[in-house]
Formats: sequence, structure tokens, C-alpha cells
Amino acid sequence: MELNLRIIGVILILLAIVHAAFPRRFKWKDELSSLSLINRQMMVVHTFFIALTLVLMGALCIYGSNEIIHTPFGRMIALGMFIFWGVRLVFQFFVYSSDLWKGKKFETLIHILFSLLWLYFTVIFGMISFQL
Repeated sequence: MELNLRIIGVILILLAIVHAAFPRRFKWKDELSSLSLINRQMMVVHTFFIALTLVLMGALCIYGSNEIIHTPFGRMIALGMFIFWGVRLVFQFFVYSSDLWKGKKFETLIHILFSLLWLYFTVIFGMISFQL
């Protein structure tokens, strides 16, 4: 199970790094130009803090894997991560419109990949939380 947590940790840190490409990839300069200054800046700030949270979660999984698995407090942290990633998995199917990916090869591949990733995170943290 420690190996799974370390793998998740590396993936989370990589996901954080990918957030740096969001402004260019999603053409935020053009797409967000019609928003007010506060809304544009909130997008940038929230993206930064999501990336920071991912780095911190990743570091916790890499360097605290033993404690997460073997201590009551660690299992509480795992329970929080289980809830977090479980809700993220639900959002993947019920908040994002399927119009964003259906009929588009690359977007469908990304949708499937991230669905499996959120499922993997949810299952691992659930197994740790409930000591399965």
C-alpha cells in the first residue's frame, strides 16, 4: 500500500506541474478577457492554490505514507482524501458536460484517463481509511 501512496504522490505532483500550462492551453488571455479583473485574478489564484494543494498532498503521500497507513491520524487523513477524490470522481461524470468530450478522440481519452485516476485515488484512500 505504501507503494500505491508513493505513486499517487508522484502523480499529484505531476498534476500540479501541469497546472502551469493551463493559461496557455485553455487560451485564458482570450477566453477570460471579457471577465472583470477580480474574476480573471480569481482564476489565476485558485489555479495556483489548487496546484499548491496537489503538491502538498503529493508530498504527504510520498513522505508520510507509513504514517498515513499505520496511525489513526493517518487514516483520518486518508478518509479526507477518500472523500475529496470520491467527490472529484462524481464531478467528473455529473458536473462536467459530456459535450466536452463525446465524439472527440483526445478529449474522450483524457476523460477516461482522469476518471480512472480519480477512481484509483478513491479506492486506495478508501482501503486505507477503512483498513481493507
